[in-house]
Amino acid sequence: MMRIIGPIARATVLEAVRSRMLWLVGAVLALSLGVASFLHQVAIIESAPIQGAVVGALLRACAAFLTVSFVVMSMVREFNDKILELMLAQPWPRAVYLFGKFVGFAAAAIALALILSLPLLLFVPAERIPVWSLSLACELIILTAMSLFFVITLTHIVPALAAVLGFYILARSITAIQIMAAASESSMRWTDRLADWIVSGIAWVLPRFDSMTQTAWLVGQPPTMPIIVHVLGETAIYTLLLVAAAQFDLHRQNL
Repeated sequence: MMRIIGPIARATVLEAVRSRMLWLVGAVLALSLGVASFLHQVAIIESAPIQGAVVGALLRACAAFLTVSFVVMSMVREFNDKILELMLAQPWPRAVYLFGKFVGFAAAAIALALILSLPLLLFVPAERIPVWSLSLACELIILTAMSLFFVITLTHIVPALAAVLGFYILARSITAIQIMAAASESSMRWTDRLADWIVSGIAWVLPRFDSMTQTAWLVGQPPTMPIIVHVLGETAIYTLLLVAAAQFDLHRQNL
């Protein structure tokens, strides 16, 4: 099976290299440096920590958007060009094709995380960047698996992009939503209690992106080993679940 998975993954990585994604990465790097230069001009004190915090948040958001966009558009293009039907007509299981695509997308996401972490060397201590970059790579791997699941299920660019980005924003802001929902605990109305329970249930299901790739790791207290282990474990669990769900949905489709 590795003789099949390897070429599929390699072709996916080559697609990322030969597409316009590298131009977009260059534009993001130029934008981050431009924002950092602007902040340096307007910041009165501690310009380097401010630059590191803002640039880190900008790079994280751009990395998430680029990863989701590349996975969704690549898969939709294979749907439209009938490449998926050609690959599935070969004498190998559908899971092999899906896993090969996931490995290729994940490798491109890891490379993207490493490249977009380079500008931070100008603003924050170098020893804090590897952990932040590792967490960003884990976050992008989860988004890769999530994008595969939604694009296989919805098969169109706009619905898949909207679904993945919506879930990402929700997972990023779920802690703040929980805090607002917890304010209704003093109320005895059943609607307030129901809203609190619904929010708690959603938070239990979603990956905790708000605890990953934190800006405070660059300019404040670095993460401890239990936090790093938690990030790696959460990445493994959600990736396996999402890839399994994508495989189930791919098997049930009549292609």
